[in-house]
Amino acid sequence: MEFEYLLRILIAGLCGALIGYERKSRMKEAGIRTHFVVAVGASLMMVISKYAFQDQTNWDKLVLDPSRIAAQVVSGVGFLGAGMIFMQKQTVKGLTTAAGIWATAGTGMAVGAGLYIVGAGVTIIILFAQILLHGKITRLVSPKTEQLTLYLNDEKDAITRIKSLFHENNIFMISFVAKQSQSSENKSEISIEALVKLTGSQNIDQFLSLIQEESSVRSVEVH
Repeated sequence: MEFEYLLRILIAGLCGALIGYERKSRMKEAGIRTHFVVAVGASLMMVISKYAFQDQTNWDKLVLDPSRIAAQVVSGVGFLGAGMIFMQKQTVKGLTTAAGIWATAGTGMAVGAGLYIVGAGVTIIILFAQILLHGKITRLVSPKTEQLTLYLNDEKDAITRIKSLFHENNIFMISFVAKQSQSSENKSEISIEALVKLTGSQNIDQFLSLIQEESSVRSVEVH
């Protein structure tokens, strides 16, 4: 009977590895090993929750709640997923990976409980959703931020023209800081630090090409 339990754990690990492979292919924080271990661990906890107390005496009179350990797995994996979330350029990163860790644990628990079709089906659903939502459907793509540094000749209305370009191209400026300084040729110039938000349909390279056509722009850097 315990060989069947090991088979459940192995199947859960394979399901987790498939989800982890998709995350690894996108260079995310948690990959194959993390998802594999989470799925195996969750499946193991589920098997223990259901079957580990059958050696107790007076089995017929013993009342157990198999959901207790499973509930603790759900809570514990939530803390593990929280470690995947961080801030980068004022944008939250890692939410999808954290949610994937949590769902992977649920997949492992399902297989550990003997719900093979449910566990495998959820794995396929997660993989399909990840591939679909990371496709070229621009309405489904999350907004992204870019940090730009622009160096301008110190000309009249130079900053106003740059702001107009942002506005005309529907580029939302989260922050915009302009400073006057001296260039390497000892000429007066203006440096602009701008944090901008782009929708899925907007291309930063096209926008940079448009900016560089402005006569006052000396150079542009993307951080």
